[in-house]
Amino acid sequence: MSADASSPDTEELPEDVARAAAVQAAQRAEEPAPLWVDAFVRRSLWRAVGVVLLVLAAIWVAFQMRHLIGILVFSLFIALAMLPGVTMLHRRYGMRRGAAVGLMYLAAVLLGVFMVAVLIPAIARFADAVHDNLPGWTSALSEWSQDVLGLPIDTTGTDDALTSFSDLMATWSDEVLGIVTSGIGLIFDLFTVAMFAFYIAAQWPQIMRAFMSRMPPARQRTFAWIADTSIEQTGGYFYSRVLLMGVCGGLAFVVMLLIGLPLVYAIPLALFMGFVSEFIPFIGTYIGAALPIIIVLAVQGLVPALILLAWVLVYQQAENYWLSPRFSSQTMELNGAVAFGGALAGGAIAGPLGAFMALPVAALITAIVKNSGRTYDVITIDDASPAAEPVRASSPAKDAPEG
Repeated sequence: MSADASSPDTEELPEDVARAAAVQAAQRAEEPAPLWVDAFVRRSLWRAVGVVLLVLAAIWVAFQMRHLIGILVFSLFIALAMLPGVTMLHRRYGMRRGAAVGLMYLAAVLLGVFMVAVLIPAIARFADAVHDNLPGWTSALSEWSQDVLGLPIDTTGTDDALTSFSDLMATWSDEVLGIVTSGIGLIFDLFTVAMFAFYIAAQWPQIMRAFMSRMPPARQRTFAWIADTSIEQTGGYFYSRVLLMGVCGGLAFVVMLLIGLPLVYAIPLALFMGFVSEFIPFIGTYIGAALPIIIVLAVQGLVPALILLAWVLVYQQAENYWLSPRFSSQTMELNGAVAFGGALAGGAIAGPLGAFMALPVAALITAIVKNSGRTYDVITIDDASPAAEPVRASSPAKDAPEG
């Protein structure tokens, strides 16, 4: 008996039967795969190639349209920020949604014109003040260094640099209005953003119905509830920031007038302080206060600058512990780490504009996560546990429609 016939599978078979089985096995091994297997492999390969080509084409088209995509994203952000106000004007006062959007646009245009009309003279006045007071500042610095440190400071280079800076500021203030009015590309982009945001905000119910028509009824209810609640809380967060900006800027304006700062400085500096402090997390508070304090130091002197600094410190504590919780109690309050990380991510993706948009976008994402899914009661834990903190009221997601 052969070696093949002596294997465990064939040791009981006759030699001729074992040999025939081995021949049949060899023939089956040499037979080609069925045609349907080859066709399946070919179809799979062609589909994979097609998917790769479509992805590459989509990436190329998105890269070519990156400017338009950025405009669309910014337009959506503006529309979502306006939606709570537009809905309120539509329901409470019976205004058409398009008219409500137009009214908000008119307010924004008036604010922009006011800012330009106030900011340009302020820049020119500041440049003149720097130019006029420059010799006194440098001589006072040199005398202080001589009295305290025992050696004078050579301020020749500083004088030249500050003189060049003041001349540059004066030239820029004369030319900035012409730059704004002649920026055809910027004007076209602003017009495009305004048109897209107008149509999104004015026709939001139609847009919602178009999305919901692709969903079963149970999912429609869940989708509508999540969208309405998230936009309401995000808009509330945005408007609470605007209210805080008004309080911060208004009080800063009064303090600047009390310390003797001219009106032409006080108005733009108060607006700058309020906007930067409320819409840029963490570092915005310091940036928003640093520039006004420096300008007050340059124009009014050391004592008014110290008074303004003391007011900033007191107001910041009052806002953190009293104003902000009251204004944000009915809206989305962002976790500090989320706000800081969102601002960094937005700045890395789209620069200063991305950092500004990051907070409302983070609020929207947080609202969607908070208002979707199930929530459960927290179990009783040991008082010594680090997690043993007072449990706040449960989120609205407990009452969310199931779907």
